[in-house]
Amino acid sequence: MAITLIDAAPDAAIADWIAERLLIALGRAAGGPERGGIAITVPGGTTPFPILADLAARPLPWERITVWPGDDRIVAEDHPASNVGRIRALLQPVGAQIAPLAQGAVPPRFALAWLGMGNDGHVASLFPNTDPRADAPAHVVRIVPDPLPPEAPFERLSLTIPTLIASDALLFVIRGADKRALFEAAASGAHGVAAHDLPVGRLLAAASHAVPPVPVTCFC
Repeated sequence: MAITLIDAAPDAAIADWIAERLLIALGRAAGGPERGGIAITVPGGTTPFPILADLAARPLPWERITVWPGDDRIVAEDHPASNVGRIRALLQPVGAQIAPLAQGAVPPRFALAWLGMGNDGHVASLFPNTDPRADAPAHVVRIVPDPLPPEAPFERLSLTIPTLIASDALLFVIRGADKRALFEAAASGAHGVAAHDLPVGRLLAAASHAVPPVPVTCFC
């Protein structure tokens, strides 16, 4: 599997990396069927928003970028727990198009799918109890995490594994030695903690079996 691990990068360096890849993707899209535009998906939670704020301050052609949340809590956009509300507040003022999740939505192919990972190996809102499958027929699913995280006890909408790997590249930003160890175990298929069968392991396996394989970069 083509996985690149980058250690201890500050938020600004991660923003540099993302901005460079967005510009490359925009250059490719200029003459393609996308008619000059690209789509990306970004995570919620606490880690990504300082990086997104850095990106929002950069002179990127945001009007050519559509941003999807990888998952969201089923709350009003003005609720503090709304991922799309926070993404819209940061990126809509600089010109980005924001695409809220909805059941039945059909996302485009993403130039970049940016993900986080929980201590239980969940990605987006694909928690272990939801049994996420690489052949899931839907693009967006409504789920109930079990147990419900006390800091965000809400039903969720989430992109599915096949939709996430329909991307030119996957990006993970994870923090902490425990999460890194879990990610590396999932990536290697280590059987000691069954990490290969956690949602992150299933996603990475699906990315490796895609044709062509989807490259993965993890800042950790």
